[in-house]
Amino acid sequence: MQNDWQTQLEAEFHKDYYLNLQKKIKEEYKNGTVYPPKEDIFAALDYTSFEETKVVIIGQDPYHGKGQAHGFSFSVLPGNRIPPSLRNIYKELQMDLGIDPPNHGSLLQWARQGVLLLNDVLTVRANNANSHRGLGWEVFTDAIIHALNQRERPVVFILWGKHAQKKGAGIDTEKHLVLTSSHPSPFAAHRGFFGSRPFSKTNRFLKDNGEEPIDWRLSDNLPER
Repeated sequence: MQNDWQTQLEAEFHKDYYLNLQKKIKEEYKNGTVYPPKEDIFAALDYTSFEETKVVIIGQDPYHGKGQAHGFSFSVLPGNRIPPSLRNIYKELQMDLGIDPPNHGSLLQWARQGVLLLNDVLTVRANNANSHRGLGWEVFTDAIIHALNQRERPVVFILWGKHAQKKGAGIDTEKHLVLTSSHPSPFAAHRGFFGSRPFSKTNRFLKDNGEEPIDWRLSDNLPER
């Protein structure tokens, strides 16, 4: 981390749980295939600094297929098939703001504008969903949410599905905006995700609090990383 997250999370790096976590993760990468690549584990924090964070979208853990994960929740590297949940996110974006979906699944353009695309767990074993659950990442990402919750400037937290809602249960709703709905997966999207209008609600809140709204459009011509 080459930005202000380093200072915000400095205390975590010296705690026993984090030191043990790093030992376990090092062994996982050494002994098998783990996603995302090591250099992308903290990509969400690298691209969206603490001070610049306007919105947080919480996911569960990285995609576990080859070449998909790159450190951002719900996002996949260009060249991959767009995952079903992300397709539904694009459908809701189109219904909400009339924005046509791009031809790829990278949400990097959102991250550059202050949308922190944070997974609860930051690594995963290849072809084994939730395989790094319970190693300690959850404590670390709780610290990220706590830091933002304590920040004076308000943040929009978008919590899709029960897992994300449990993760964000302690957020101060007097200060921040918390948007909840069912998960965008094909199994749940019709139970409240479609029609929830998270994108327009987010921008309305940002404007009301003196912040620049997010340009949710994703161009087909991707910027360089």
